[in-house]
Amino acid sequence: MSSATPSHLVRLTGRTVIKVSGPDRIKLLQGLITADLTTLSPETPALWSAILTPQGRWQADFFVIQDPDDTCLLLDCAATQAEDLKKQLSRFKLRSDVQLELTGLTVCAAWGSRPAADIAENAIIFADPRRAEAGWRLIDTPPETAETATESDYNLHRLALGLPDGVQDCEQGRTLAAEANMDLLGALSWTKGCYMGQEVTARMHYRTLLKRRLVPVAATHPLPAPGTPVFAGEAEVGTMRSSQDHIGLALLKVSALEHPLTCDGITLTPRPTEWLKPAIDALSSSENSQP
Repeated sequence: MSSATPSHLVRLTGRTVIKVSGPDRIKLLQGLITADLTTLSPETPALWSAILTPQGRWQADFFVIQDPDDTCLLLDCAATQAEDLKKQLSRFKLRSDVQLELTGLTVCAAWGSRPAADIAENAIIFADPRRAEAGWRLIDTPPETAETATESDYNLHRLALGLPDGVQDCEQGRTLAAEANMDLLGALSWTKGCYMGQEVTARMHYRTLLKRRLVPVAATHPLPAPGTPVFAGEAEVGTMRSSQDHIGLALLKVSALEHPLTCDGITLTPRPTEWLKPAIDALSSSENSQP
């Protein structure tokens, strides 16, 4: 393999970029999204964030990137949500001096070794802010950039790390941000003040009211489609979400993880990641301590 390419690099055809420019761009987004944009810096050029309903339910998630070459922010988001996300942000713009543009810029994911200098210098590159082992993302790579992996490879990489993909793993208007582990992966700020859905999100966090989380699961057969119910005995305890081959994510009641689980007749084995285990243990302890 050429040293000019990373060990794994693939274009994510389901992603696109919204450009947010204008002097009020930070102020507008800061009052709407879950992450604290004041923490962006040359050392931390990207954050993972979401926009929620007033009831704290997921609407969309995206990466927010500080463009190193322009006075603007870039939102790396799902292509299927880009138009609606742009319209939603525009509705809150009012008289703010903010411009929103669908750019059509490409997004790549890289993992293994860091992309070589000749690739990185021709794109906007940032480390995936969710987990260091997730790798890097690149915006606007040249068309001739060689791909060394497939989107299926990336999906397996993501699922093995337990990282959610919002459009596959969340239900719009239903999934709580913390159910998608956004609190554990840096997407939620507990200190920045108000944003849409903040009150419900904070109450769930501080009062330990959360009952379900996205949990990595494995099976000896290819996993069923998203939305397929998961059972512990005869009790429905969750639903299957995204999967690739024999691994996936399921939204499960934490109290059910100690019981045998099945989904469409297939036995599921929960495999919580090291970063997820403490949160699951805390929920289990809280439930066991309740009268």
